[in-house]
Amino acid sequence: MKIIEGGVTAAKGFEAASTAAKIKYQDRTDMAMIYSQVPCECAGTFTTNVVKAACVKWDQQVVKSGAKAQAVIVNSGIANACTGAEGFGYCKDTADAAAEALGINADGVLIGSTGVIGKQLPIDRIVAGVKALAEKKNDTLANGTEAAKAIMTTDTCEKQIAVEIEVAGKTVTIGGMAKGSGMIHPNMCTMLSFITTDAAITKEALQKALSDDVNDTYNMISVDGDTSTNDSVVLLANGMAENEVITVDSESYKTFAEALHEINEYLAKKIAGDGEGATALFEVTVVGADTKETAKTLAKSIVCSNLTKAAIAGHDANWGRILCAMGYSGAQFDPEKVDLFFESKAGKIQIIENGTAVDYSEEKATEILSQEEVKAVADVKMGSESATAWGCDLTHGYIDINADYRS
Repeated sequence: MKIIEGGVTAAKGFEAASTAAKIKYQDRTDMAMIYSQVPCECAGTFTTNVVKAACVKWDQQVVKSGAKAQAVIVNSGIANACTGAEGFGYCKDTADAAAEALGINADGVLIGSTGVIGKQLPIDRIVAGVKALAEKKNDTLANGTEAAKAIMTTDTCEKQIAVEIEVAGKTVTIGGMAKGSGMIHPNMCTMLSFITTDAAITKEALQKALSDDVNDTYNMISVDGDTSTNDSVVLLANGMAENEVITVDSESYKTFAEALHEINEYLAKKIAGDGEGATALFEVTVVGADTKETAKTLAKSIVCSNLTKAAIAGHDANWGRILCAMGYSGAQFDPEKVDLFFESKAGKIQIIENGTAVDYSEEKATEILSQEEVKAVADVKMGSESATAWGCDLTHGYIDINADYRS
């Protein structure tokens, strides 16, 4: 596997574009398009929130139908959530506009929206935006990067990555872009991720690879404990690499799944580290658990603890908050056997051993916790299973952003 420069336009046959439709923002691009030169197999995973945006319902319908997908239209600024039949109708209007502009089937147009809940989309601007996107699309790195920027809301930077792998002598490329900064919580978190690949792969294998990996990547991140109405991860495969078709039982499936994991983990960590108001990516690994589920539960509980997140913001090795979060997680463990370490590029330090504090340097701990990426490792000494979760620190900036988000 080789990480290469690029995002959604890295794989053969994929193009992208961005435009300023002025849906909410007046001073930046706010619509993006991903287009494949040929129809694609598509897979998707979506929010577990009972309240689902119209675009989520639309995309679930497309993925379930088995239709070949050929385009994705994404807008930022308005989420098209809690908008009733009118909002769902706007999804059809958007798909119809894309079908006309691109000469493709409307049944294969996927849609993503992010932004304020409860407002109706200005469909005239959306339709005009689709036409502009169709005219501007190409397969350049620059267009892919600009598309990644156009889907941001409170994000501070675009998020994209691409990798290459070998499948039976053929080079296969996978690229992706994502957005997410607030309303991020395990179990699909407002988080959007769009992944493209030129791999020839069955729909069954594509969906399995995505569904299995989401549990260890996007479902292991949290910024604020709010699971969004719009969370979507969509994966398109157009087969233009002309490799031997990947099936669930083929030897190349594992290679593909590992590459997809690289994409998803990178994007998930970028989302967690770019949490609203955040100054640090906070990574938590639990080792020595009796089961994978125990490790996941403990890691998630620590990374979701607001008190722990505030301590990370203050560069304070307040380890009692971590042990407390583990204790109310619902997982069973012996707190008197727990070892805890903090580490970053500034070094590694042990904070507790067998549930009680060791003689450590507060100054060194503060130095370690003052870095842009901070890691906590908890060893529960129960077995050989482990899991990692990602989040961020909690600062005053989070309140500043969300207190007046609609304005």
